[in-house]
Amino acid sequence: MRVGRSDGRTVGLIVLAALFGPTVRLSAQTDSRLIEALRLAQSGQVDSGRAIVRRLLATLLPGDSVFPQALLAAAKIAPDAQTVASNLNRIVVEYGAGPWADDALLLLTQLYFAQRDPVQTVQAAERLNRDYPDSPLRPRANFSAARAYFELKNEARGCELIQNALDGAGEDVEFKNQVSFYSARCSPKSTATTTTTSTPTSSDTSAKVPPPPPAAHAYAIQVLAVKSAAQVDDMLTRLKVMGFDARVVRDSTGFFKVRVGRYATREDAQRAQARLKQKVGGQPSVVDEP
Repeated sequence: MRVGRSDGRTVGLIVLAALFGPTVRLSAQTDSRLIEALRLAQSGQVDSGRAIVRRLLATLLPGDSVFPQALLAAAKIAPDAQTVASNLNRIVVEYGAGPWADDALLLLTQLYFAQRDPVQTVQAAERLNRDYPDSPLRPRANFSAARAYFELKNEARGCELIQNALDGAGEDVEFKNQVSFYSARCSPKSTATTTTTSTPTSSDTSAKVPPPPPAAHAYAIQVLAVKSAAQVDDMLTRLKVMGFDARVVRDSTGFFKVRVGRYATREDAQRAQARLKQKVGGQPSVVDEP
């Protein structure tokens, strides 16, 4: 374990103290100046702590190993959530190969969850899972992400991450109890409630009825039509984490069209269209598909 890492039990952000309760611990980094800055902030001298961090950021070169630590400290004692997110995202983007990027992603996951933004919550956690598979912070991030997935009605992925968080809880009884509370919703359904379907016999007239032929065409929801692959990737990610079955269709003019679902009736498609407009925004439209 690295010296001075955030262990994830609390989000060390003064700006979020009201959201996470009165006990907010600011874990120190390895530089003595930052340790002092966070100590001052924790003791109520926030302005003094911020002044130390500002001076460091103004004098250090971006290539200095202390620079990303200073950004992390600045995020932890920032005056507003926007500044918190800005500093953390800078660590992830500019210092992604360094030892503090997974700390930043964990804090971003918890920040977005506290702001009731489930889409950004799961994006931050999934990036932590993808880019830092060996990080010990993944269980903490996945706990927030699992609850965000539940809000997005993606129970399957939510339960996967709950299990990951439970497996990584270790000896932390408090955290394990928190995760276990949510894991109850992922338990297999009782077999007592399962309806058994008997095998049709020759006297079952229903068994002789052939299945209906497939519909001649279906309806889909077109969410985006652009020529930028980057925009397409971003939209596909957003739709995936929300639990929508999305795909890309490219037409003869070079447009990438992001579409969701195949619906048997226009009414079903219109209901899905309304949900997409509420969650994604824009002007999703119902289109015919052969």
